[in-house]
Amino acid sequence: MLIHSPQTHHSLLYINNSADFRKPVRDCSSTKRQEMASANKEDKQSSVKRVAVVGAGVSGLTAAYKLKLHGLNVTLFEAEGRAGGKLRSVSQDGLIWDEGANTMTESEMEVRCLLDNLGLREKQQFPISQNKRYIARNGTPVLIPSNPIALIRSNFLSAQSKFRIILEPFLWKKSNFSNMSNAQESVGGFFQRHFGKEVVDYLIDPFVSGTSAGDPESLSMCHTFPELWNLEKRFGSIIVGAVRSKLLARREKSGGTNGSSSIRKRQRGSFSFLGGMQTLTDTLCKELGKDELKLESKVRELSCSCDENSLLENWSVSYALNHNKHSEKKSFDAVIMTAPLCNVKEMKITKRGSPFLLDFLPEVSYLPLSVIITTFKKENIKRPLEGFGVLVPSKEQQNGLKSLGTLFSSMMFPDRAPSDLYLYTTFVGGSRNTELAKSSTDELKQIVTSDLRQLLGAEGEPTFVNHFYWSKAFPLYGRNYDSVINAIDKMEENLAGFFYAGNHKGGLKNPQRHRKDSACSLCAGENSLPSEVEWRPG
Repeated sequence: MLIHSPQTHHSLLYINNSADFRKPVRDCSSTKRQEMASANKEDKQSSVKRVAVVGAGVSGLTAAYKLKLHGLNVTLFEAEGRAGGKLRSVSQDGLIWDEGANTMTESEMEVRCLLDNLGLREKQQFPISQNKRYIARNGTPVLIPSNPIALIRSNFLSAQSKFRIILEPFLWKKSNFSNMSNAQESVGGFFQRHFGKEVVDYLIDPFVSGTSAGDPESLSMCHTFPELWNLEKRFGSIIVGAVRSKLLARREKSGGTNGSSSIRKRQRGSFSFLGGMQTLTDTLCKELGKDELKLESKVRELSCSCDENSLLENWSVSYALNHNKHSEKKSFDAVIMTAPLCNVKEMKITKRGSPFLLDFLPEVSYLPLSVIITTFKKENIKRPLEGFGVLVPSKEQQNGLKSLGTLFSSMMFPDRAPSDLYLYTTFVGGSRNTELAKSSTDELKQIVTSDLRQLLGAEGEPTFVNHFYWSKAFPLYGRNYDSVINAIDKMEENLAGFFYAGNHKGGLKNPQRHRKDSACSLCAGENSLPSEVEWRPG
């Protein structure tokens, strides 16, 4: 659910994953970098031998692993005492739960290859009835139609809203540029123009709160859903653009074998691993080994002595080991940064002996999230639902529901709890209830119990409660997010051999993309795993 990398699946609820819009609106790299890449790509590949990766979340671990596969000497620095970032699984008293990302997908070839290389196929775990996802309406869970045709035929939306959906391809023509989105438009404004307010309130709102903990009015459309924003620019109609993109993708795949097509179809859904999502990062850690992975090693200073035409041993990384006051140094040819920008701002960077000030880096807003694990005796859940989970739209607060949504964890994966218990993962906070996310475990227990009583008929108190608080669960893709992207580009342009691969680029479905003209793609591939991981309930 919320907390299937961001786009890891911190998963609330997938509303409709029938279309996959992944092409970014703009290339993350500058024109200058693109021109340099063409001329210097072979030289870079032959000269880059030692690479530092900063941050051992799933993105950093994946990048470091791929660096190693390419025969490069990699060192991965992590300030904390554990690797894995927001992939955190717990096994206790017969229960298994995730306190971070709950599921992921493998729609990208890089992810499929990664799973094959790591030998994780036998540990993949697909949820039961994952296509059954619910949204609360008038205080009651309502099954989300599984496809657009089913949506039109159902009673989920009013006749007026369904009529607007049907007419959208005819009302939004490519030639009608006067009504097109601008770079400052919110997610809510964009979808309301195309489909009306009810669609925003009961489909878009719960989706974005489930995937980013944000709300439609505070999120920038062009940064949150860049692919859809680009579809409007190309086709006018979102529906027409989605259909044409899907048909084009089918034609491109038609040259493959029937076997490969069936595999792709089977792999569209969400999945986890035996033992939880941390199985993935634990496996990556084992592949890297202690020599390449340095835990409790906080990077304090990066020193660049390079010019723009050379990448050979131009970086010095100073780091403090085990909270030691004294720093150690290592030399590298390139640096891949996967740490959040708020952490990057704390680092000292020098370029050819002079301070490289990071005062141009804007403040990034982060949204807090509390993850509450509860178990109930099965006889105390009077209206159990089979499926993935239930999302709670903002409007449902008027009906007393305060959570963002709940994953039916033991319904998806029966081995996550003893046979006489239901295990639920509930999310509270985000931009909707920032202060509520900071509440005590007892307060959150009462909130979750109340919501589950209304949604599922829960009686009595939960038999088990666990609370985990993420103070910075998600970066907020606000309307001024251009300043963040421009600042990242400025760092990369001015620091040869420095590449940023954190979760601040590309939107919800693809938080960041490594460029093919960078050391990142040389070592880590075009797409990093976080774009495949979900935090959503459902």
